[in-house]
Amino acid sequence: MKHELNIWVVGGDLRQEKLSLLLAEDGHTVHTYALGQSQEPSPGLTAEASLRFVDKADCVVLPLPVSGGGGQLNAPLAGSEYPLASILDRLSPRQFICGGRVDREVQALAQERGLTIHDYFAREELAVANAVPTAEGAVQLAMEHLPITIHGSRVLIIGFGRVGRLTAQRFQALGARVSVAARKYDQLAWAQAMGFGGEHLSNLKGWLCGYDLIVNTVPAQVLGREELEDIKPDCLILDLASKPGGVELGAAVELGLTVIWALSLPGKVAPVTAGAALRDTICNMLREIGL
Repeated sequence: MKHELNIWVVGGDLRQEKLSLLLAEDGHTVHTYALGQSQEPSPGLTAEASLRFVDKADCVVLPLPVSGGGGQLNAPLAGSEYPLASILDRLSPRQFICGGRVDREVQALAQERGLTIHDYFAREELAVANAVPTAEGAVQLAMEHLPITIHGSRVLIIGFGRVGRLTAQRFQALGARVSVAARKYDQLAWAQAMGFGGEHLSNLKGWLCGYDLIVNTVPAQVLGREELEDIKPDCLILDLASKPGGVELGAAVELGLTVIWALSLPGKVAPVTAGAALRDTICNMLREIGL
């Protein structure tokens, strides 16, 4: 990768703020847009009020996720709305454009303009790096909201992918009695080999009443009304899954259960670490194309 690139970071949260600072520290010329005005002063880092010079960018980094819904850019720090279509109108096919969780609507808008948005969230190195602060954030939330210690508590982890595995390990290290529910039999085998109890995901109904904490990592509804009716009233449910989540929230409210849908935990609990992971991943992508 060339030492100096012109990089624009457009929209996003604290992760993108830290990303822009790290890229500037690496020697790149970095411009931010729709990212608020709270960036730390740094040589080579400029907060822009418009996209006037974005055509000079070698790389444009869109947020995670790119869309904030309703055709708007995801820009929670900016305090204003920015239509995605207007932003994409200013970009060029010659530029390397990347973003996180690029949904079909965003893909369609890009394709209409001859643009390709490379999804950095689909990269394995970023997924693994993000799993660590997500797991630690789950422990933090459990400590804040449970009336008992983690030590000795009964914890169920639903899903045993990257996040599920690291989350189970961290709760086990704190003395919790951890069980795992997973769909794939090889995942259950790994869970049992690592000292966790195991149950197939299809068998959730009827055996949820004994847990103090349930942590879901599956981005599909696995805790519907029937499953929620088995859960004891003082059990805390943490949903770490991305949209649409794994819990029927309306039913949970009606049943008086406490559910915390903890979206984007890396950016909330460890924005510096999450920003560094973004920087490393994007730099890897740029090296692969020879920039």
